[in-house]
Amino acid sequence: MRRVLPAVLALLLAASAVPAVAQAPVADPRDVNSIDAIMAAVYDVISGPAGQPRNWDRFRSLMSPHARLIPTGISRSTGQPVHRPMTAEAYIAEIGPLLERDGFFERELGRKVERYGNIVHLMSAYDSKRTLQDAEPFARGVNSFQLWFDGTRWWVVTIFWEQESPANPIPAELLRGSP
Repeated sequence: MRRVLPAVLALLLAASAVPAVAQAPVADPRDVNSIDAIMAAVYDVISGPAGQPRNWDRFRSLMSPHARLIPTGISRSTGQPVHRPMTAEAYIAEIGPLLERDGFFERELGRKVERYGNIVHLMSAYDSKRTLQDAEPFARGVNSFQLWFDGTRWWVVTIFWEQESPANPIPAELLRGSP
């Protein structure tokens, strides 16, 4: 029995991962064949004018089945730092309608990449506008991406972000890195 239980647990774990991967929409290979490609695809798929639906299946195809999107900020009620982890589906349901209603264009200003084998940590400075014609962004900040290469393609595992503030400006080295 002692030998059987670990084997059964391993099989259950492996079997539970298979349907999640199979349910993800198939990615366009051009979106996931390099770090630059997946980064461009993420920024592109969330951006668009007010009233334009986003291609959420494309968004889903970029995300690992267990991906997390984690906005951070300061609580209005307590004044303390907070974060709110979301699944890709929760992001689509909660944030998607706001992007589509108000218009949202996010562009990368610079980045810093650290890679070890098949994992990447990427700090990406951004600015956000409601329209491409806006003279100034309504927000700037840093997205912290964790990416994973499965031997065939790149996946977004985590996007963890914080808006710039007077007390916390974007580091100069992130504004110099080329996107």
